[in-house]
Amino acid sequence: MAVGIFDSGLGGLTVLDAVAERLPDLPLVYLGDSAHAPYGVRDADDIYDLTTAAVQRLWDEGCDLVILACNTASAAALRRMQESWIPTDKRVLGVFVPLIEALTERQWGDNSPPREVAVKHVALFATPATVSSRAFQRELAFRAIGVDVEAQACGGVVDAIEDGDMILADALVRSHVDALKRKMPKPEAAILGCTHYPLMQDIFQSALGDGVSVYSQASLVAESLADYLDRHPNMRGSGERSCFLTTGDPWQVSNRATQFLRRKIEFEAA
Repeated sequence: MAVGIFDSGLGGLTVLDAVAERLPDLPLVYLGDSAHAPYGVRDADDIYDLTTAAVQRLWDEGCDLVILACNTASAAALRRMQESWIPTDKRVLGVFVPLIEALTERQWGDNSPPREVAVKHVALFATPATVSSRAFQRELAFRAIGVDVEAQACGGVVDAIEDGDMILADALVRSHVDALKRKMPKPEAAILGCTHYPLMQDIFQSALGDGVSVYSQASLVAESLADYLDRHPNMRGSGERSCFLTTGDPWQVSNRATQFLRRKIEFEAA
């Protein structure tokens, strides 16, 4: 009954923690492609190839349902995977839709036509690949009209977080927020469009100001997964063990993950 969670590195651990808290009896298999991180500077074909290989590995582990806890993979690869690659007995879900539905105050699964929403000016902070894909804007257009989105590519932030250099990450976040505010001086809401960014949520909030609502993904994705499994219990895979897999060096990744989550994490080779 295991569910797979995939990220290019360690950021998806924020999603895993939220899912484990919401669904404590659900076995979870986490796969981080640390050997090829970060994805945010790769082209779409490269991201697609790496993502499909990772998802196949999670299927092999008995996870019929996989969450792409990586905004870059969700933006650059998911639609192509759904159209031509995923078999009918498997599911791969992204992390954009729960966030957009929360922003637009729509119930999960609400497929009614797009409508006016209260928030009109939205800042999107994401990796360069996610920004260039315009996937967030495309998904938002399915659900809301009249919303102005200003995207800021946050180069370097993921690398700094993965390296454990939070002083550099802090400085980069503040620089990217300043750049965004030069383009959109008064955003009403901000989307943290990378699963690494919840670790910097207080910095984003401080730089943006108290009047801006900051949305991050972990808890929203966990709640959406719980709802999905209630409606589709057959998608609980055959896997029975929880584990952490990495394409990188397990010892090094385990040390970084332990610092990342502030609890002992042990990865094994994928």
